[in-house]
Amino acid sequence: MGTSATKLERANIEQSIQEIIAQLLSELGNQRALEEFEDKNSKAHLERDLGLGSLERVELMLRLDAAFSVELPEKVVAEANTPDDLAAAVARELALPVRESEAERKEPVGAGVERRDEAAREKLLERLASAETLTEIISIRGRFDAETKHIYLYEENEKIRAITCGELYRRALGVAANLKQRKISPGQTVGIMLPTCAEFFYVFAGVMLAGAIPVPIYPPFRADRIEEYAERQGGILRNAEARLLVTFRSAESVAKLLEPQVKSLEGVVTAAHLASTENGALPPSTEVRPLTGLEHRVRPEDIAFLQYTSGSTGNPRGVVLTHANLLANIRSMREAINIQRDDVAVSWLPLYHDMGLIGAWFVPLSTCVPLVSLSPLAFLTRPERWLRAISVHRGTLSPAPNFAYELCVRKVADSQLANLDLSCWRAALNGAEPVRPETIERFAEKFGKCGFRREALLPVYGLAEATLGVAAPRMGKGARVDRISREAFQRERKAVPGAANGENALEIVSAGQPLPGVEVRIVDEQENELPERMEGRLHFRGPSTTSGYYRNPEATKELITPDGWLNSGDLAYLAEDEIYITGRAKDLIIKGGRNLYPQEIEEIAGRVKGVRTGCVVAFGVPDAASGTERLVVAAEARDAGEGKRIATEITGEVSERIGFPPDAVEILPVHAIPKTSSGKLRRSETRRLYLEGKLGKSVAPAWIQIARLSMRGLGPRILAAVKRGCMLVAYLFYGVYALSLFGIGTAIVWTILLATKNRRFAARLVQSATRALLALAVIRIEISGRELLERWSSEGPWIFAPNHSSYLDILILLATLPAEARYVAKGEIHSMPLVGMLAARSGHFAFDRNDASARVAQSAQIEEALRRGESVVIYPEGTFTSEEGVRPFQLGAFKAAVDTTRAICPVAIRGARELLRDKTILPKPGRVHVTMGPLILPSADGDGWREIVRLRDETREIIARGAGEPLL
Repeated sequence: MGTSATKLERANIEQSIQEIIAQLLSELGNQRALEEFEDKNSKAHLERDLGLGSLERVELMLRLDAAFSVELPEKVVAEANTPDDLAAAVARELALPVRESEAERKEPVGAGVERRDEAAREKLLERLASAETLTEIISIRGRFDAETKHIYLYEENEKIRAITCGELYRRALGVAANLKQRKISPGQTVGIMLPTCAEFFYVFAGVMLAGAIPVPIYPPFRADRIEEYAERQGGILRNAEARLLVTFRSAESVAKLLEPQVKSLEGVVTAAHLASTENGALPPSTEVRPLTGLEHRVRPEDIAFLQYTSGSTGNPRGVVLTHANLLANIRSMREAINIQRDDVAVSWLPLYHDMGLIGAWFVPLSTCVPLVSLSPLAFLTRPERWLRAISVHRGTLSPAPNFAYELCVRKVADSQLANLDLSCWRAALNGAEPVRPETIERFAEKFGKCGFRREALLPVYGLAEATLGVAAPRMGKGARVDRISREAFQRERKAVPGAANGENALEIVSAGQPLPGVEVRIVDEQENELPERMEGRLHFRGPSTTSGYYRNPEATKELITPDGWLNSGDLAYLAEDEIYITGRAKDLIIKGGRNLYPQEIEEIAGRVKGVRTGCVVAFGVPDAASGTERLVVAAEARDAGEGKRIATEITGEVSERIGFPPDAVEILPVHAIPKTSSGKLRRSETRRLYLEGKLGKSVAPAWIQIARLSMRGLGPRILAAVKRGCMLVAYLFYGVYALSLFGIGTAIVWTILLATKNRRFAARLVQSATRALLALAVIRIEISGRELLERWSSEGPWIFAPNHSSYLDILILLATLPAEARYVAKGEIHSMPLVGMLAARSGHFAFDRNDASARVAQSAQIEEALRRGESVVIYPEGTFTSEEGVRPFQLGAFKAAVDTTRAICPVAIRGARELLRDKTILPKPGRVHVTMGPLILPSADGDGWREIVRLRDETREIIARGAGEPLL
């Protein structure tokens, strides 16, 4: 009977899964896949037969979770190949009793601390308070608090791995011993390229115990893609003079890739190997002193670790943080947050970032607070996991950037709220990026139903140069929003309180008060201190501030003033001892003795109909006649034919709001305004181009123009001479010439880029070189819809979705689209000679198309880039063939658009297939037509999955029309 019942249950599961898959395929509109499914049924291959890529698998998994009330392990997305595999996975989940980790979750993880003898606890806290270095704290916790569970790490399948203080210490000593055997001396640097995992904690602590300097850097999402990530981080490793790189098991061969770039690097080792040495449990001791000879005694003034603020530039800045800096900032944050004995920290923040490393690990480590740790990917794929961990573990302290709170508002379903109890959360720290008032209100309103209190939301301010924290609100006071008069602020730099609901009011969120021991001041350009509610440059100093940038004296000189204050680079004002951050200092405009804020003018101009949102730049230029600055407004317009009207309206609006008109209004085509790789306006560069008469114009160097004219004349003459009977010779001649041209050009660019890691420079160089090569190769590009690109800079980053018909497509796009855009390419590109390095230097993404889990991780990485303001170029077809027609689209680009609310810009390329068809080697000269748009915006209130499918279908139809090819 039991066997029959089991078979019946399995049959029901299989039937339900088949119905769910059929419904999904129907929604995708994939008739061929439906026919395959009807034929092969439970044996159909999810990807090969049914076309279910990584994103479709994620959607399928979510539907299975909902249908069977289970949570399938994430590896199912990558490993399940057939409906039978899915049925087996569901059956396993349904057959499982309550997980051991679930039973553990029912008890607050801080219970072990609570049951500690109070006298012993106080003695432990006294020891920690007297510690002078972080290594001392690791040692004290490991020897005198060995049995206490310090970290509760969510691993695969949401199983929880508890790491005690004793285990952390013993494993860290093993790492220190291995480093000593490898001749790593105290004071030398060790790169750590790891995701959130137990080995990260062991290795980081072990490097410190050895007296070496940890250098955490951005890890790859997958071990077998580490080479490309490591190459991007080469600038950091060179600047740090790293002796060793600690990474994943499958990445030891990366040493061969990095050795030519990082002369100091002597080897690459896996974290599993480095942390493998186990030491026996250490006996308790009454004295804090090294017992094993493995601990190096460091001094408070020794460097604890290097926090790099930019790993993608050719001149990375490594913030020097000493042990004294760390402990000073940790203790000031402890006092400001009023850490209590029953606190529990919960974090998904990446450990290579200061907010995750210091705020989410070092602070709990130093204060006997247990830490519940999730991976960033776990949060990004299912934001409710973060809130559920807080609810289950009774988390009280949890930091995150503003986007995380916004993501929870948008992605956590109302049906999930009933199972959340957030009444325990007393410090929801919001930092690392600008805090939006509307996010605060939306989060508080939605999760107030779960017991969350608005006063628990605490916007904070900090930067790596201050170790981490600079300011935080008073506990229990919540987020404070200052509504000030826009006009007074713009005219006089005075933050005059305005009407609560005034249309002309600015809303600025307070970052709270300076942390204990941290001094701040607001100064003018002459560094004279300013009174309250007067805006100026924010300076800070204190025991936690850095002494400068590692091996970068020029940048250090810019950072630290002669009297010892550190220039944050931010504009701010003080009001009732609270700090309000308002913008960047270098962008201020001074005209006739009046201080003008480019953000204010850009906001006014950006509201004019036809101006692309986020694509307006206001700047000042010298005016010799008047002795002051002229106000110039440059704006990208959606429709070039509307330029005159737009300029007139901008002039009128600015004049009405600030009291006088701009001296010049430049209406520009799409993508004319330069931006950073993160999508920020480059005001200084815009100003430079304007002064040089190059803004909005694309003028090739003289030698390229001459070469183009020569080639235009040479091409027809050659073709005419060989027209009868010699067409093949001409084709071969041109093809060899073009390939040689591209080969030589690529080699030249490759050689130049060997000397730099600056992604922006690399991207601009590649674009300029591509344009030159196409011109020399007599391949002309005609563009329709340029005006759409004008909206790009004003409305934020886009996802460019082009069709794929030829190897020439990438060259066409590099020459046409903004240089800052990041391309998504197949993972094999980084194994290609020359081309792989160019792609890596330019910061383009790559992934293994045959690995579903890699593509899920890549999707999260792409969405993160979009949220940072970076535009992304994704080929929805994934590949191309010689056959004319637009192939079925994958869903990655459209899911990213829905999840990040970024617009899709279809890009139709016509003619490239004829010039270089698939399975041919030699290209032909000719003309390619590129059609931009129309723009497709995701609906904010639409159903997520259906919205993804709608965007895919509309984009595909638009591209097919523009390319003049049928839908396949």
